[in-house]
Amino acid sequence: MSGNPNDIKDQLLMAMLPHVLFDGWSQDTLAAACQDLGPDTPEASLVFPGGIRDVAKHFGDYMDRAMLAELAKLNIEKLPIRERIATGVRTRLMLLAPHREAIRRLLTYLSLPGNQFTGLRITMKTVDAIWYAAGDTATDFNYYTKRGLLAGVYGSTILYWLSDNSDDFVETDAFLARRINEVLQIPKLQSKITKRLERLTRPLRRFKRPAF
Repeated sequence: MSGNPNDIKDQLLMAMLPHVLFDGWSQDTLAAACQDLGPDTPEASLVFPGGIRDVAKHFGDYMDRAMLAELAKLNIEKLPIRERIATGVRTRLMLLAPHREAIRRLLTYLSLPGNQFTGLRITMKTVDAIWYAAGDTATDFNYYTKRGLLAGVYGSTILYWLSDNSDDFVETDAFLARRINEVLQIPKLQSKITKRLERLTRPLRRFKRPAF
């Protein structure tokens, strides 16, 4: 077995996923994965000292790395921004597809009291990776706005995808397109509102506050 800590984590994670279908994201599942890999496997508590939460975070990291590797092959910088984002989410779903039931179990685990922050952290790292792959270099308030909006799109699309039985998830693809279109309208609406407010308040600027 490789001495690279990430390699060991990856192997243990992959050995664990088949057991998740029966025992969920649990210490029993992690113990079964260690047993499957053989006696040379380090103790689970050494590989994942934070327990199942650490495993969940590593699953997100593992999928982020795989997603970025796939996106690097596609030259998405040539696409319009909405297509770059859509391609990022579609690529993520493609990688998650073999583990759909494990994802369902993971969301159940992350919804438990005390685990919600872990779920939020995983989601925010993923949407940050998608924006990074899309070429986003924002460092101001837009950085957080873009990631917050995409987190909503990504989260709702995952939930839709989990119940989608259409061929090649075409219904999920249509849902994703609608959601992206909706959030891309938000900055335009904000700009229109700002311009309208400026027009409405312009006459008031002629009046100065009295000096006291």
